[in-house]
Amino acid sequence: MFLSVDIGNTQTTLGLFQLDGTLLRQWRMATDHTDTADELHERLFGYFQMFGLSLSDVTDVAVAGVVPILSQSWQRMLREVVGSEPLMVDATRDCGIAINMPNPREVGADRIANAISARNTYGAPVIVVDFGTATNIDVVDASGAFRGGAIMPGLLLSAQSLFARAAKLSSVPLIMPPHALGNSTETAVQSGMVIGAAAQAEGLVRRIQDELAAEGTDVPRATVVGTGGFSSTIAEATDLFDAVDPDLTIRGIYQIWRHAVEKHASREA
Repeated sequence: MFLSVDIGNTQTTLGLFQLDGTLLRQWRMATDHTDTADELHERLFGYFQMFGLSLSDVTDVAVAGVVPILSQSWQRMLREVVGSEPLMVDATRDCGIAINMPNPREVGADRIANAISARNTYGAPVIVVDFGTATNIDVVDASGAFRGGAIMPGLLLSAQSLFARAAKLSSVPLIMPPHALGNSTETAVQSGMVIGAAAQAEGLVRRIQDELAAEGTDVPRATVVGTGGFSSTIAEATDLFDAVDPDLTIRGIYQIWRHAVEKHASREA
């Protein structure tokens, strides 16, 4: 089996795949920046045991992380689990997509995984809106190359900042309110947070669509895909998305690993 690990700033997502790419199980766990390799091993063992699975069945692993110190802890732990070096996703390796940016090395591993998975699933051009700790917009142009996008504070980060700094506002559930015109403090906050995040994504995606269209008269409209922990909530507030795909990033990590395996096999042939 193959284990895909997406280490985010707030949550870490795990995807267990058959080697042919069939997703068997997905878990989300809180990202704790103080976790050691031993502690991560204990947590991972617990998830597998919970579902009657064995860590010894994992033969291959790839990790995409935006928290360097945790990526190192995961790497050490997984090296012991599988008995070989896990594939660490980053822009310095051939991941199977051209990165048409002035400094490709600065692109986060999760954004590369999103771009590859979206292109392979939905074709190109495609725009991914990933609602995590940050909200990332990742753009693949009509040629299939990663072009960049936009990065802004995520929904939860914005809400935490608001509640911490506005004395009369208390934390409320981040759900879709019945109307944009809030008639209570709670629904007003929900409107500003949830519908506001949707409107922000709509505006940025529309401008990006316009810029892509200006590059050629025959450029098709980009498919728009939502992913990340809040994507289903935001999707209730907008018709922006052609698809909502919560497994997009972990599939992309698998596809990067598969690309590396096939590339190695072709060299050996």
